[in-house]
Amino acid sequence: MSYSNYNKVFKQLKVKPVKLAKYKKHNKPTKPYGALKKKCIRCGSVRAHIQKYGLHLCRRCFREQAKELGFKKYG
Repeated sequence: MSYSNYNKVFKQLKVKPVKLAKYKKHNKPTKPYGALKKKCIRCGSVRAHIQKYGLHLCRRCFREQAKELGFKKYG
């Protein structure tokens, strides 16, 4: 069962409380916290996220954009 509107599902499952509880348990909207909330603004990746200085880029996008952002490579 996959719907874009949760209200429609709740209306249909209102007469079946056990199935409604199971649906709510497994199909919650995304949490407003945690690792998946931090995404790269360029590619959407959630891995290797750099949020320092308000960058919000993954390491791969940061390497591509570093010179344009004004960072210099040392060493």
